[in-house]
Amino acid sequence: MPVLSLRAYAKHRGVSLAAVQKAIRSGRIATTEDGTIDSDRADAEWSAKTRPGQKRSSRVVTPSPAGSYPDAPRAESGGAGSLDYFRARAIRENYLARLAKIEFEEKTAKLISRDEVQVAAFTKARAVRDNLLNIPDRLAATLAAESDPDKVHLILTEEIRRALDDLAGANGN
Repeated sequence: MPVLSLRAYAKHRGVSLAAVQKAIRSGRIATTEDGTIDSDRADAEWSAKTRPGQKRSSRVVTPSPAGSYPDAPRAESGGAGSLDYFRARAIRENYLARLAKIEFEEKTAKLISRDEVQVAAFTKARAVRDNLLNIPDRLAATLAAESDPDKVHLILTEEIRRALDDLAGANGN
């Protein structure tokens, strides 16, 4: 557990002092209370919190006073800013994966849009309503001539069943 100054840690890592300062400002590594760096802990944090594809920048970063970046995490936070970045990145990737899955299911016809379902349900409900409301118009004369209540009941039952069978048959086509 060697404790090093910022310059010594930069030399230990083979990076510039500005890179170490940037890592502290962004929360990738934390300093001890006296401002030095525990090299073992910092090496582990550096490896865990640095993106693999991140390239070294050839430009020199001038250190700025603490608090000049309002959204930048503080070194005392123990790297909470970098955890927020990785958490946000994971959420974004999850969201993109879900969108890709939905798009795939739409293209393979396993998923249809909500609007299509609503239109189909409305059309089917309208057909049921119209079919049932037409029964009195079709049977009015026949039922008026009938005096036997059992015969009236039988005629109504058959007509309702026929209307429902027609709708069920339309479902299968």
